Amino acid sequence: MTDENGPAAIRVLIADDLPLLRHSLSLLISGASDLTTVGEAATGGEAVALSRALSPDVILMDIRMPGGDGIDATRTITTDSTLGCCRVLVLSMFELDEYVYGALRAGASGFLLKDARPDELLDAIRRTHAGESLFAPAILTRLIEHYVRRPAAALARGPDILTERETEVLTLVGRGLSNDEIADVLTIAIRTVKTHIGNLLAKLHARDRAQLVIAAYENGLVVP
Repeated sequence: MTDENGPAAIRVLIADDLPLLRHSLSLLISGASDLTTVGEAATGGEAVALSRALSPDVILMDIRMPGGDGIDATRTITTDSTLGCCRVLVLSMFELDEYVYGALRAGASGFLLKDARPDELLDAIRRTHAGESLFAPAILTRLIEHYVRRPAAALARGPDILTERETEVLTLVGRGLSNDEIADVLTIAIRTVKTHIGNLLAKLHARDRAQLVIAAYENGLVVP
């Protein structure tokens, strides 16, 4: 859907087995001028099918659902080459480590708890669509601690291969700053920030922004 007075609204698919929660989320999302709900799924299988049929920009994915859980559905969606533009934001009432790590390994762009404030959820959808990885603060802290305790193998190539500016950007990513905030801190254009992020992903062989956060901690640019 395109607004004649602005850019196309961010298209959101909601996947949750609770009808009341799906309805509430749909009302919240569609009430924002730059967001719109394009579909609702009650199972993991439906989430996959509707993703392929509707090609949403962002999928709000519950974890514990019948008919294939949210992690399996996320893995199927993120590995489907026809759904390259779809990003998954896991929304769960559980902050168990196994769910967090499972969602990350499956390719989710973020993990938010269902007790998040409405404005936090809407901001998370926008940031996920913009290519940022977003995790609830408590989850991000535990996630980082988990990876910092592991040998630095997956991201062995560190800041020595980065330019001074790329190192600055990686440090700010590690501190959880958005692209807009990084641009303000470094007094550079948003486009330049995105270029640096792209270079960091390539040089560090990182899949997404979440792994850049981990790289910043593993290389001592940010202290837990």
